[in-house]
Amino acid sequence: MLDTSMAITTNSISTYVFDLDGVVYLGDQVIPGATDSINELMSRKKSVYFLTNNSSVTRLDYVNKLGRMGIDVDKSQIYTSAFATAMHLKTTAVEHANVFVIGESGVQQEIKDVGLNVFSEPGSINPSDVDYVVIGIDRSFSYAKLSFGHECIVRGRAEFIATNRDTTYPSEIGTVPGAGSLVISLASSTAREPLNMGKPAPTALLEIIKAAGSNLDSTLMVGDRLDTDIACGNLAGTHSALVLTGVTPIDEARKAEGHLKPGLIIGSLTKLL
Repeated sequence: MLDTSMAITTNSISTYVFDLDGVVYLGDQVIPGATDSINELMSRKKSVYFLTNNSSVTRLDYVNKLGRMGIDVDKSQIYTSAFATAMHLKTTAVEHANVFVIGESGVQQEIKDVGLNVFSEPGSINPSDVDYVVIGIDRSFSYAKLSFGHECIVRGRAEFIATNRDTTYPSEIGTVPGAGSLVISLASSTAREPLNMGKPAPTALLEIIKAAGSNLDSTLMVGDRLDTDIACGNLAGTHSALVLTGVTPIDEARKAEGHLKPGLIIGSLTKLL
């Protein structure tokens, strides 16, 4: 379904920014129509980027995954919440800062790549020497990690950063717990709210527009979540499109208001062509 009541045509769009989970694929299964639609847009010389809140793997891992699905892209076209976190730390952290990461290889490697010291095992560093606690999706999350992160923040001096606050994300079997469900635990125990580096914060989307040499009015943010993807596009000032292949049902999409209201509602990425 396409909401044609909105004053936007795809002919006016030069830059497309796609979420991944629930938009391009579910787990390791490509969503029907996604590969052909994205390749067709690139064949039309449209600028195509991907912006995901998933911090579990590196940008190169995403390049390889998309390649296996028939979508050939460069690492420069991939933006993740892990990469956004690393770029923030690169510009704000002191040299060789110590970062305790509750998260998987993606966020750990991105932070290492900007020259900071990464610790992922509780007790592997004195809590008072930790400058930042970064938390993302971690399928090995434990009470020991929660407790050590708590200590670094409450009794130490660590700043608290979340890669994203998505409480769930879509998979082949339906929704599963996301990073936000872990962030809530640490935020609750410390009585602190983290700096959120993922969508709906528009920072990474604005960086994409800058990299593409585009502008707000010719950029379309495409996602499956109202509170992250659509809110991100609307807060940045771009156009937004909700695709109904992920977590948001059509009734909820139609009722959305304010910065959660999508400019377009589509059943498949093929509707963008």
